[in-house]
Amino acid sequence: MITDIHFKEFVAQAHRVGEAGLTVCSSGNLSWRIGDEVLISGTGSWVPTLSKEKVAQCRLDTGEVLNGVKPSMEHGFHLGILRERPDVNVVLHFQSPYATAVACMKHIPSDFNVTAEVPCHVGAEIPVVPYFRPGSPELAAAVVDAMKNHNSILLQKHGQVVCGKDFDQAFERAMFFEMACRIIVLSGGEYQTLGKAEIDDLETYVLGKKTK
Repeated sequence: MITDIHFKEFVAQAHRVGEAGLTVCSSGNLSWRIGDEVLISGTGSWVPTLSKEKVAQCRLDTGEVLNGVKPSMEHGFHLGILRERPDVNVVLHFQSPYATAVACMKHIPSDFNVTAEVPCHVGAEIPVVPYFRPGSPELAAAVVDAMKNHNSILLQKHGQVVCGKDFDQAFERAMFFEMACRIIVLSGGEYQTLGKAEIDDLETYVLGKKTK
């Protein structure tokens, strides 16, 4: 059951996202699964200064709004990801400066693995979703499909989406995503990436996914 404590935590986490510079004004949106229901930042709300009155409470299975607050225009992919990914409880759509600059490049990088934090936390593969109108069913479908097997994606000429088991994991992925894109932009294209052997080594000795 969602309580006032959940609303307060959601608002606090939204402000954390804003304070980190991941969203500005009305850009971006956030969702949190709590049992069979979801809290989603409301349409037109400003994540950095979000208030309880601007948070929508919805049923996960149907999307029915339970508290009269209209959810973000991107609620389609928020709910879709949470339905597809039982391991995920938090979805964050953000538009941080450097990652969004990369999303608007004519030639978007195919490899973001500039530091160990990227394959370890953001994902060794970051799909790029082509441009669809924000809030459209086409965008929602493309985002949900891309995130079935990935935790972080780039939206061409738009922004980024990450997910996580909790707020900390989603926040960490967003911050390291932005860090990687900052390196890519500031390098002027003269950057190196980790090779497959180096990524495999990280998966073995850092993430413990493999054994020698």
